Amino acid sequence: SEEEKEKKKKKKKGGGGEEVEEEEPDESMLDWWSKYFASIETMKEQLRQQEAAAAEAEEKEEMEIAEGSKGQAKNKEKSKAPKDDKKKKQQSAPELPEKKNKQKIDELKVFNKELETEFDNFEDWLHTFNLLRGKIGDNDDNATEEERIVGRFKGSMCVYKVPLPDDITKEAGYDPTFGMFQGIPSNDPINVLVRVYIVRATDLHPADINGKADPYIAIKLGKTDIKDKENYISKQLNPVFGKSFDIEATFPMESMLTVAVYDWDLVGTDDLIGETKIDLENRYYSKHRATCGVSQTYSIHGYNTWRDPMKPSQILSKLCKEGKVDGPHFGPGGRVKVANRVFTGPTEIEDENGQKKQADEHLALTVLRHWEDIPRAGCKLVPEHVETRPLLTPDKPGIEQ
Repeated sequence: SEEEKEKKKKKKKGGGGEEVEEEEPDESMLDWWSKYFASIETMKEQLRQQEAAAAEAEEKEEMEIAEGSKGQAKNKEKSKAPKDDKKKKQQSAPELPEKKNKQKIDELKVFNKELETEFDNFEDWLHTFNLLRGKIGDNDDNATEEERIVGRFKGSMCVYKVPLPDDITKEAGYDPTFGMFQGIPSNDPINVLVRVYIVRATDLHPADINGKADPYIAIKLGKTDIKDKENYISKQLNPVFGKSFDIEATFPMESMLTVAVYDWDLVGTDDLIGETKIDLENRYYSKHRATCGVSQTYSIHGYNTWRDPMKPSQILSKLCKEGKVDGPHFGPGGRVKVANRVFTGPTEIEDENGQKKQADEHLALTVLRHWEDIPRAGCKLVPEHVETRPLLTPDKPGIEQ
């Protein structure tokens, strides 16, 4: 099933029972949330299958270890029960997605971890090194590394044999004045608009005596400090926030975004439940293009409207130019050639009135979704997604809140 970019509408999905029986959903009834919950089901299904596969592998191992015939007999009985259980699970679970497929709800990718872990911390060429304050006296011996950080150095260390190997100097677009630093952006300050979507928090640590919390969001980036205090959610450990915040910032001065969840208190100060820090600069400069994820389909209206300021064809041209890749060459019959690969796809786009017009966007998007197949310059691009990040607090290092 498919994934795309869209704007959140205020409407919530209406009418339960009847809607499921319809073959085609009414487009106007769908919004970002329909897409998100369909994607959550898909993620759960994938996790379930992984768990089932792991359990099966473990069972096999047990069978091999238990050599004695008695041991084997016992194991067989043991293994029968979970297997039946799995079958039941797998038979009952797909019912939901099947209905979803009938409804053809486009999906996005829900990562049950931080985006960085999926893409090598976005350190494909830029690495971050902490700069530590020197130790003055004995009392500094106990200071944690975190407390001694005074700044961060970002860069890359490479050692090359001189003269440079032929394969580097012969590469298309090689400029000797830049030496090894081909295609690295200039370090002039750059202004960006950061849009932070916060969907929800799960299993928050209780902050109040009643075993609940009154969570609200706080966001920090450079001089911007937003506390969304008046929109706290009363007595809830699994709040659905569904909010977006726009912040203007300048890299490299303001690049560490902090998203925190606080517990609202009528009296006294609000307590920090937990926070997460995100290095936006690494995302911005990464070749995985972690600015606005690439969705699965291109749409110019409805719940799935394309949200990136650049269209797929513009993104593709830029990637080809920067990676010194030949293309894209759009040909007749829904074909596009990039480097030595040919991709095919639909060439018509439908507007909200159902009028069809010719466009290369679907084709360009097909290439973007298979960008890792492009020789030399290719890599996996970040898909449209929701990431899941642990909330941590300095008082309890390493324990998720």
